[in-house]
Amino acid sequence: MSEESAGMDRRELFRQVAAAAAVTAFARQDAVAQTPAAAPPAAAQPVAAATAQQAGEESRFLPGFTVSKVPTSGTTIHVVKGGQGPPVLLLHGAPQSHITWRLVAPELAKQYTVVVPDLRGYGDSGKMPDTPDHAGYSKRAMALDHVEVMKQFGFDRFPVVGQDRGGRVAHRMALDHADKVTKIAVLDIVPTHYLYTHVTKEFIQAYFHWFNYIRPAPAPENELKAAADRRPAPTNPVQAEYQRTASTTENIHAMCEDYRAAASIDLKHDEADLQKKITVPLVALWSAPGAMGRLYDVLAIWRERGTRVSGKGLPGGHNLQEDVPKEVLAEITAFLRA
Repeated sequence: MSEESAGMDRRELFRQVAAAAAVTAFARQDAVAQTPAAAPPAAAQPVAAATAQQAGEESRFLPGFTVSKVPTSGTTIHVVKGGQGPPVLLLHGAPQSHITWRLVAPELAKQYTVVVPDLRGYGDSGKMPDTPDHAGYSKRAMALDHVEVMKQFGFDRFPVVGQDRGGRVAHRMALDHADKVTKIAVLDIVPTHYLYTHVTKEFIQAYFHWFNYIRPAPAPENELKAAADRRPAPTNPVQAEYQRTASTTENIHAMCEDYRAAASIDLKHDEADLQKKITVPLVALWSAPGAMGRLYDVLAIWRERGTRVSGKGLPGGHNLQEDVPKEVLAEITAFLRA
């Protein structure tokens, strides 16, 4: 089969699966609704609406961390930084923002200088203009953002920890900037290229949104916005902050563009680098009871992409850093020290 016909077959598969996924999308909880905070008791009362923080303020969610707005060659990144010592970069997933690390970063900051940004398009970072190839939300562009952020803070080499979409950015960073990344930790993912070239019914059922969100705009955006607008008022500050940053039209569109990039330009970049190995230490952590633990041999897949791979499954769900922060902290700390 030629590369062109293979690409056409894959696009047709995406079209068919996306259509099927769209039918059931609202029978299941969409990603914007997956805020990690526990469901409030019945008597809980709504809290005041969250507001954005400005450069120079102390983070409301990460004590001792200071907010910065860092210009990069592509956009402006909202980031908080705290602690002293060697650097470590923490990258969040969808539809979260940097506050997903609020239970881990302050502890790491006792030993490290911890940099915790919002990915472009998420939280309070810049939103990119649309392009036909979705290049503004490629993992290559996102990776470059955070190499530049770290450089502006004075760090030319550093370890990176990424969960969900942040793990995919970290993966691309380790390939594109091998001279900058000293170690990489990925939480609850296997490589994007592997997933899109090994599509199964089980994958579709577990990750229906991967296909739903790549439909042309604005259909998925409108559906997600309508679902967000139907949710009750948040009853704790974390929920309020997630609602503020994940339920706007701009942020929802940016998230969909991130997924569209993953199914298009990111695959091209990944295919070009299939023979390139990550040579720095890589640790993979995943939800043992979740889809990663049930459907994939996570270590075996990552060992195809790296030469020094270790890892383990952990209890808890997809958002390990919020579900089992002590376990994540212990694993990351041990990895950074090794």
